[in-house]
Amino acid sequence: MIRIVWAPEAIQDVEAIRAYVARDSARYADLVVERIVAAVGRLEKNPRSGRMVPELGDESIREVVHGNYRIVYRLRDEVVEIATVFHGARLFRLD
Repeated sequence: MIRIVWAPEAIQDVEAIRAYVARDSARYADLVVERIVAAVGRLEKNPRSGRMVPELGDESIREVVHGNYRIVYRLRDEVVEIATVFHGARLFRLD
């Protein structure tokens, strides 16, 4: 079974998304976060279901696009590490 681990930066990304959306609607902000988490949860059964990040060309760094957000993750043996979550209109950075 694949284990999902969230990097601290990815958690901060999701918290920032929630705070930004909550300025208009706290209820919708919670829904956006729930949907991001659900999209990540599907990786437990299908860790390679995300596409390879086009900017990097590395098979081990993949992403799931959910709505306007890109959820970037690393595949390592039996672990999926969520590295970052960001709005698709922003430039990609993986530190």
